[in-house]
Amino acid sequence: MNGVLSGVIWALAPTVLVGLVFWVVMRAVVHADRSERRAYAKIEAQERARRGLAGKN
Repeated sequence: MNGVLSGVIWALAPTVLVGLVFWVVMRAVVHADRSERRAYAKIEAQERARRGLAGKN
């Protein structure tokens, strides 16, 4: 039974680890994109205010 259990663990470990790495990378990408969009919107609002244009709706 012990050999079967360790075989199952060794068979599933790579899939689980790759899934975890993928999740971490995608989470970082989504967070970076969200931060970049927020920064871009702030800069755009500042430029619109500087030029006296109406704000975006």
